[in-house]
Amino acid sequence: MPSPPNDDAPGPAGIVERLVRDDVDRKRFLKMAGAGAGASFGAFVLAACGSSKKAATTATSAAVPAATTSSSSAHAGDLAILNYALTLEYLETEFYEKVVASGFFSGKVGSLIKDFGRQEMTHVEVLKGAVGKLGGTPAAKPEGKFPVTSATQVAELAYTVENLGASAYLGQAPHIQSPEVLATALSIHTVEGRHAATLGTLVKKSVTPDGAFAKPADMSTVLAAIKPFLA
Repeated sequence: MPSPPNDDAPGPAGIVERLVRDDVDRKRFLKMAGAGAGASFGAFVLAACGSSKKAATTATSAAVPAATTSSSSAHAGDLAILNYALTLEYLETEFYEKVVASGFFSGKVGSLIKDFGRQEMTHVEVLKGAVGKLGGTPAAKPEGKFPVTSATQVAELAYTVENLGASAYLGQAPHIQSPEVLATALSIHTVEGRHAATLGTLVKKSVTPDGAFAKPADMSTVLAAIKPFLA
């Protein structure tokens, strides 16, 4: 007879948001992560989500039959990174939707902002597809809260957000195991960087704030940075 569902256990889709909101969960994750952030984060997701052993096995074996423990961990790690990226893209998409709705920008700049928003939405769809292809469940869309008070404030926030997104992808690149997932992440990373550079010209800030080499941001830095933008 199957066990009754545990209604109190958080679903896998909300783990990134839990990490952002809960300092205890975040510290636990960082302690587990160490040098092997990709695989360790995947294992942490399965544990912290309260998933049953059966559910965890199904999620990985569906996409990688007869996988070894090592390959299963790598697979779970890539799924976790994809959902982490997906959560960031959800927030960026919502941000641009609010910026467009504000009516602060028109003409060429307004068209550019709309283009950026559509591209972020495309990133969401691609990442959801990548998660599904690996047999995972896409992260749930979080509810954001972005201050949208003036054209100048919004443009500067967009510059910050896009640079953060670019550095977040770069920070996870060394931990991605699948060549396909890595190619997807880097193709998005470069667009985030181009968005940031374009916005830099708009707000009269450096298009290369880190100099000749972009700096990666680890998960703890990014999660702390996006926490104020979650409702």
